[in-house]
Amino acid sequence: MRTLLSANLLAAALTALVMSTASSPVLAVDAEAAQTLAKQNKCFKCHAIDKKKEAIPWKEVAAKYKGKPDAEAKLTKHVTTGPKVKLDDGTEEEHPMVKTKNPDEIKNLVNYILGL
Repeated sequence: MRTLLSANLLAAALTALVMSTASSPVLAVDAEAAQTLAKQNKCFKCHAIDKKKEAIPWKEVAAKYKGKPDAEAKLTKHVTTGPKVKLDDGTEEEHPMVKTKNPDEIKNLVNYILGL
């Protein structure tokens, strides 16, 4: 009887653990790799993590997208398609695309930014 009860408790605990991680996935971000990719692509020429340069700080990007289910998709599109962006002086220019053929590197960079 005791073994059956212990097995049931273990099964319930495992089910709860799986359900909790399924509803709130943990993103494994390699911050060093994300920053290296950003440096290689000269992202820090216009962006900073927490202060205004020529472009919005990445912490503001993270705040803008916080809680939005399409955040990763929108930011991925932004860094990979070169959309027009409006600058402080009112002019527009194409946002440079991140140059990598590895989608995992893009995903890591995007999730790094969103996690700030």
